Amino acid sequence: EQVYDTLLVISELVTNAVTHAVPPVVLHLSVTVDDGHGQVRVCVSDGGKRKVPAAAWTEERPRDEHGRGNLIISALVDECGAGLDAQGLIDHWADLPAA
Repeated sequence: EQVYDTLLVISELVTNAVTHAVPPVVLHLSVTVDDGHGQVRVCVSDGGKRKVPAAAWTEERPRDEHGRGNLIISALVDECGAGLDAQGLIDHWADLPAA
């Protein structure tokens, strides 16, 4: 079950980056273990928000078919957030428990 939750979070973060940001889009995964408890960090870096909205496939879809990615991510993760990395890319990260 945790693998599927992690894959869903990866899918949502990558989709958000591809749909709403400029390249590059980079996926980073890391695992930490402390006192027998593990954590997976999913991090997707992108070049920042598009200045002009792209003609994305989501714009052609009915409103009820998209727009819930951040709610899905928040429901599945321990913590999530965003910030700038050393190269000036925007990191969108989420931490999930790992067995």
